[in-house]
Amino acid sequence: MSGSLKYLVTGASGQLGALAIDALLDRVPASEIGALVRRAEAAAPLEAKGVTVRIASYDDPAALKAAFAGVERLLLISSSEVGQRATQHANVIAAAKAAGVGFVAYTSILKADSSPLTVLPGEHVATEQALAASGLHYALLRNGWYTENYTMGVPTALEHGGMMGAAGEGRISSAARADYAAAAAAVLTGDLPASGTIYELAGDSSYTLAEFAAALSELSGKGIGYTDMTPEAFDAALQGAGLPAPVAGMLADSEKGAAQGGLFSDDTTLSQLIGRPTTPWRETLKAAL
Repeated sequence: MSGSLKYLVTGASGQLGALAIDALLDRVPASEIGALVRRAEAAAPLEAKGVTVRIASYDDPAALKAAFAGVERLLLISSSEVGQRATQHANVIAAAKAAGVGFVAYTSILKADSSPLTVLPGEHVATEQALAASGLHYALLRNGWYTENYTMGVPTALEHGGMMGAAGEGRISSAARADYAAAAAAVLTGDLPASGTIYELAGDSSYTLAEFAAALSELSGKGIGYTDMTPEAFDAALQGAGLPAPVAGMLADSEKGAAQGGLFSDDTTLSQLIGRPTTPWRETLKAAL
């Protein structure tokens, strides 16, 4: 894989990665953009946009090093494989260093080093530490919750006439996935920040899950209640609905953390980076209907 590329996005066929490619295309020519995917069959939609596609898995150090050849700035989108992320990200960081990548931006999690969530932050913290130890010039994009994490449950809520969760009165400062993608593109294409810069990213407004359910009732014209449960009962209910135990456990832990303020932030860095207010959560909810 020869040729220089100013920008490369990993995980480019995923939900956040595909949006990051689009956000970069709004800022720079397609000829400067590379997309890293795991499988050749994911290449076509990206190639249709005019970007260069390179193929490598986070589990293949040699392929990663080849894919990063000639890359100036890298957006490392965190792996979707919870439990394997720390090792996979370490592979990416080592390959980026070996290939001479000039800058790495990494999508971490809100308040990674102080979050009350216990399942998700650990691997992000390990990755942040690996970047700090690597000697690479890097920045951390600590993404808050995606509003889509909740709107994806809208069909189920409408079907059953209710929502369940374990977030209590915890407020959630979510933003649309596209907002975080736009922020990543802004950091990647702008003047490079000091190495180790941390961006705590969250939506401009927040809500409780009871408020979310009330908004869903109003927008759909159907009575949607919210049932707050203990994290243990929520975990059991999710498994009863067919979710794998590790996924149910992660979601229950995230809700427990949300009840302790883990998904709330009044930091406006996200809207500052994208130069506009973050997408209102009600708007994302309305679009999901």
